[in-house]
Parts: sequence; structure tokens; C-alpha cells
Amino acid sequence: MFGFLNIHKPQGMTSHDVVAKLRKITGIKQIGHTGTLDPFAEGVLPICIGKATRLIEYLSDNKAYCGVVKFGAKTTTYDRDGEIVAQSDDKITKGTILKYLDAFKGEIEQTPPIYSAIKIKGKKLYEYARAGEEIKIPTRKVTIEKIELIDFNEETQECTLEIECSKGTYIRSIANDLGEKCGVGGYLTKLVRTKAGDFRIDTSIKLEGLTKEQVEKALISPQDIMKYKQKILNDKENELIKNGMKISLGKEFNEYNTGELIMLLYGDDLRGIGRIDENVVIPEKVFH
Repeated sequence: MFGFLNIHKPQGMTSHDVVAKLRKITGIKQIGHTGTLDPFAEGVLPICIGKATRLIEYLSDNKAYCGVVKFGAKTTTYDRDGEIVAQSDDKITKGTILKYLDAFKGEIEQTPPIYSAIKIKGKKLYEYARAGEEIKIPTRKVTIEKIELIDFNEETQECTLEIECSKGTYIRSIANDLGEKCGVGGYLTKLVRTKAGDFRIDTSIKLEGLTKEQVEKALISPQDIMKYKQKILNDKENELIKNGMKISLGKEFNEYNTGELIMLLYGDDLRGIGRIDENVVIPEKVFH
């Protein structure tokens, strides 16, 4: 097997759990995912099967989420699974939320949750937290392309947000920071990833009851999901690429730009990823 799966990760499973289950279903060890999704979250988890794991770096990595924020408390993990460390009886309005949402648009500085898998000085942040050790967490720049208020229940003090963002964005941190700006605290109670790159939730498949035959049928070929120009190789070019050698573009030179990545196909099969260097293609990854 060689390609991608658009899996709908259920709540309660880690991304690694999904990979482990698919290894058991398919009998294939070389399986990976393109981005961790918290256990309490659900939604799109792109999976790479076989040597498609070598293509992760070429996939689009922007994400989209639908999340529910509960106001009136702050937790250690910035979500419902954490311990409540502060509470407020004050109520907010829809107008309060809208007043502060614009502060999250565009490129922002974000502090990841202490309960996360980011490594600092060789240890994951959650390991410091569990050991009761203090550690300075550096901020990171992320880009929020869209953040919209979809619904607000004034009685339960919960709002639903739709967010489109760059790789590495913590929606839990947005919930926590929005709660702080509103003056009452806030944490994430539900999170659904609706999009990861070009993988969308409406075409995702459930993990429960999945068989090897269904995996084979649902497999997405790289050329159907990766948005790069394609070059069809002739027999001679295929042999050169197979051996990691560059090929000449000839009359096709004007179709590409120097530095551009292209997909190299032999018939219907992906044989490599190449980079344009003036009038030649230099292979970066080769598949047999």
C-alpha cells in the first residue's frame, strides 16, 4: 500500500493509538500521521501508508477547527480535562466576545499550554508539569487566517468558534487567552478538526470497524491530494530518476520555475519528487 487515508479520529484516542490500530488492521508497520490531535478532540487525522510517510513534508499543513469555549473558569490544561485553578461568577455577553476576537486575527504570539508535547531542553512540557517543575515557555508565532463566532449561549456561557490557522496553533491557548481577555477565564470543552491541508471532514472515514479491504479502497494516491505540477517520465527518464540522477527538461523548460517542486510520474505511478534547477530536474525523493 502506498498513499494517504483521511481518518476521522474519535474522541478518547491519541493520534498514536490510531496509527497502532491501522498497523494491526493492515499488517503494515510503516504508517504515520501528519499532525497530533489531542485525545479529547476528534476529526480529520491524515494518515500516511507505506512509503507515503516520506511525503509528509510536501503536504499542505494549514488547519481548520470548530471549538466550544466555556467561560467562567480556567484550567491547568486549558481544556475540560484539566484541574480548575480559577473561577468567576461574572457573566459576559456576545458583544464582549466579539470585542476581543479581532485580537486573534493575523500573525499572533501564542504561549503553548504547559500540558503539551513540545520539547524544551530535551523534555516534553507535560513532563515538567507532572513533576511540578517550573519552566519558562517561549512564545511562538502562529497565523490565524479566520476566527468567527458561530454561536453564543448566554445561559451556559459557552461559545462556538470556527478557526482557520497555521500549523502549530493551539486552539486550547486561544480558549484560555480569550477567557482572560474577557476577564472571566475560559477553557475548551469540545474540539473538532474539520480540515488538515486538503483533507476535509466531509470525506473522512471512521476508524471503527475498518477492514484491510476498506483501507485499500479508501487509499488516496499522492497525485490526487498533492498540489504540485506533474511531469510524465518516459522510459529513459524513469531509469535516470530511479537511480537518483537528474533529467533534462528540454522543450519543457518554460513550463516551470527554478526552485519549483514537481511530481514525477511514470504511467499512473509516482516515481519521485523533483526540484527544478534551471533546465534540469533534480530528484529529492525517489520511489520504486
